[in-house]
Amino acid sequence: MLDPRGNEGRRSHVLSAGNQDYKDYAQAVSNKNTVKELLMMKRQAIKWNCSQDNNLEPELKYTKDEPFLYDVSPHPFNPPAPLNPNPTIEFPPAAPQIAEKTPQQAQFPVQYPALQGQKMNLFQWQIQRETQKVGGLSAELLNTQDSDGDTFLHIAVAQGKRALAYVLAAKMAGCGALDMKEHNGQTALQIAATIDHHLIVQDLLSHGAQINTRDSWGRSPLHVCAEKGHVLSLQRIWRNSGQQVDVEMFNYDGLTALHAAVLSHNAAVKEMRKAEDSCSYMVAERVQRRQMLVECIKILLHMGASYGTKDLKSGRTCLHMACEEGNVELLNMFLDQPISLSIVNVKTFSGNTALHIVSSLQNNPTQAEAVKLLMRKGADPGIRNLENELPCQLVSEGLIGEKVPNQRKE
Repeated sequence: MLDPRGNEGRRSHVLSAGNQDYKDYAQAVSNKNTVKELLMMKRQAIKWNCSQDNNLEPELKYTKDEPFLYDVSPHPFNPPAPLNPNPTIEFPPAAPQIAEKTPQQAQFPVQYPALQGQKMNLFQWQIQRETQKVGGLSAELLNTQDSDGDTFLHIAVAQGKRALAYVLAAKMAGCGALDMKEHNGQTALQIAATIDHHLIVQDLLSHGAQINTRDSWGRSPLHVCAEKGHVLSLQRIWRNSGQQVDVEMFNYDGLTALHAAVLSHNAAVKEMRKAEDSCSYMVAERVQRRQMLVECIKILLHMGASYGTKDLKSGRTCLHMACEEGNVELLNMFLDQPISLSIVNVKTFSGNTALHIVSSLQNNPTQAEAVKLLMRKGADPGIRNLENELPCQLVSEGLIGEKVPNQRKE
């Protein structure tokens, strides 16, 4: 459904249902190009905004709780209570059983406990409405996939329809199909993490969606959140999963989620250095993305991810990766960790330490500061790599390179 290298939605047609009612309903939820169209609208709005002499429009800003403009899910409302993994949908908070239900009511109860004098919030009302619409869908229809491998649940999640996704997830959890994958190997949870629908992520986790699943690129939802800087979704996984999260899982590129977050932060730092446009909106967006990636890295460290883990292809740790961009912000974070002294001189498969890597940078404005920081934290300038080179022998010529040896002799 979604291109894993971006948030573009692929247009496809929903599967045919068994009768006219199901066909009508399927047509109503199958407009899958909505995600792509709204993303294009966002980009056009950004371009328009940058052409208005840097006059920012409030509509183009997104708050901490609304990371995407196209997220039409009712965020302001409290999430529902966890649901038992069976076909019965219980509205949050759970309704007391007042009378014996018929088989159809038992499968999809639509009575909400307003009899107790309690008021129903908007999200609860939406759940009740969607339950009435899809109450007759059979397990066979729920599990049917279209040409892209998408189920009704994948489509509802991609469109940001939280209440509908909640109801469908409850039904699919009951028949053991909540973690069904589409053609890119993505479950509904991975789709929600990709688009950063954090409340849908929470709902799916409450229904029992599995975190340690891989897509066709070997990425778990943790990788997706870390790579894209989706802090809110990552927080939901951290706090609400109730599962043992494999924070050291490698994707098929040999990277953990923490590796992916560090590389994304490096890319954000590099982009900010090279940016020449004066659009204040774009500048603010880059700063925010950089900050969100930092928060993702902090969360992953709290979850137990190790920045000393080596990637499987080159043997780089997160410290090596940060040095590749002279990323002083991350170097300070990692070197302040208690185990930094045992990590600072770790070698890659080619025998390079972090000091080798940062010393070999070309025209990097933070190179001298990074070298000085590593030296203060115990980096050994006498270690040689497999080419028998010392870090000082890798320093390039030029105004920036001339400052590095002086600092290393201090």
